[in-house]
Amino acid sequence: MPKKAKGKSKKKKSATRKPARKAVKKKVLKKKATLKKKTAKKAVKKTSLKKKAAKKRLKKKTVKKTAARKQPAAVKPLMIEPGPPPGAIPPVEEPASNEEALGTITHYYSHLNVAVAQVNKGTLKIGDTIHIKGHTTDLTQTVDSMEFEHQHVERATAGQSVGLKVNDHVREHDIVYLVK
Repeated sequence: MPKKAKGKSKKKKSATRKPARKAVKKKVLKKKATLKKKTAKKAVKKTSLKKKAAKKRLKKKTVKKTAARKQPAAVKPLMIEPGPPPGAIPPVEEPASNEEALGTITHYYSHLNVAVAQVNKGTLKIGDTIHIKGHTTDLTQTVDSMEFEHQHVERATAGQSVGLKVNDHVREHDIVYLVK
């Protein structure tokens, strides 16, 4: 009689089968092949897009070159009067008959209310009435304080630049008139 084995009993193996190695290899190879195809397609797409962009740039360059060539070689210039266009310079107002142009304002110190005036013609004395006229300036006042090279002076002659205490804001290039 056969002896019975004590302890563990052996189980029968189930009927499930492992897939063949060849089948697994085929699946892996298929996946790799499809990946290669996809990446190849993407690469082709990228290169074709780059080629299209390069063609567009080349086309634009050739269009610019041909446009430049189409211009006539000798274009007759229009006859234009020298100077600024008409109406660009505002008309110069003539001073009143009792005013004589003395000079111009060359600088203005706003924190001191002092204007530097270049006297071009005639003389200017303390107590004279002056009229300063410009694009946005129209100021009439008497000369109370006048300096030449940091020294108070009573009179300024042609060719001197003097500092004048002014009551209002003046600007460079304003004209200084002496009121008679």
